[in-house]
Amino acid sequence: MPRHDNSTTWSNGPSTRDTTKKRARKKRDPERTREAILEAAREVLAQDGKEGLSVAQVAQRAGVNRGTAYQHFQTREQLIEATASWVSDKLFRAVFGDPAGSRDESDDGIKVGATDVEAVQERLATFAMENPALGRVWLFEVLSSSRPSNDPFWRQYASSFERFAKTKLAQPGIDVEVLSVLFLAGTFIWPVWARAHARSAKERQQMSERFTREVLRLTLHGTLRPEKYPELAERLNKRRRDP
Repeated sequence: MPRHDNSTTWSNGPSTRDTTKKRARKKRDPERTREAILEAAREVLAQDGKEGLSVAQVAQRAGVNRGTAYQHFQTREQLIEATASWVSDKLFRAVFGDPAGSRDESDDGIKVGATDVEAVQERLATFAMENPALGRVWLFEVLSSSRPSNDPFWRQYASSFERFAKTKLAQPGIDVEVLSVLFLAGTFIWPVWARAHARSAKERQQMSERFTREVLRLTLHGTLRPEKYPELAERLNKRRRDP
């Protein structure tokens, strides 16, 4: 009978080890794919806004096939929602720091020093100026949501006003919800008016400082001198007393 020497046997096909390596290389990483899709979505939103966003376009930009993209996000609305959540997290970290490390800093439950108030507004205005398109997407999603308190940044921002309004440092009768919306809307609309996308880094910084300065002035002094408008001051005081 012929002898077979296994040590000298050759095969023209791929070995089992080679096949295993190829399969390992081709193995998908769902989390990495999802992040690539979201990164592409953020780029499209920043460049073209919500109107220019589609799952197919984002998939092409991310370098994944449409089927894979639709496995992660079935609609453009889901993509926008996920992007808004990402912006909220970045905004929180830029303004308040690490969410895991956020703690109340005073007996009243909020930092109330002048330096802290100014720093928060500066960081918020800077973020808006550096991320004008994404900031607007986030703002619209939060303000049009039936439950804006689900958004981490909004919840922290509004609750900070709520806690401050209960201190002796605040004017009586502050409508926290109205004030929060006014400040946030103004902060994210200002970069549109200032055409942040066409400005240099230095110009964006200057525009951010201008906005912060005026917000702080209005917060500290208001616009009208109450002694010059006694009837208006009386009506406002009456509204505070009569809910």
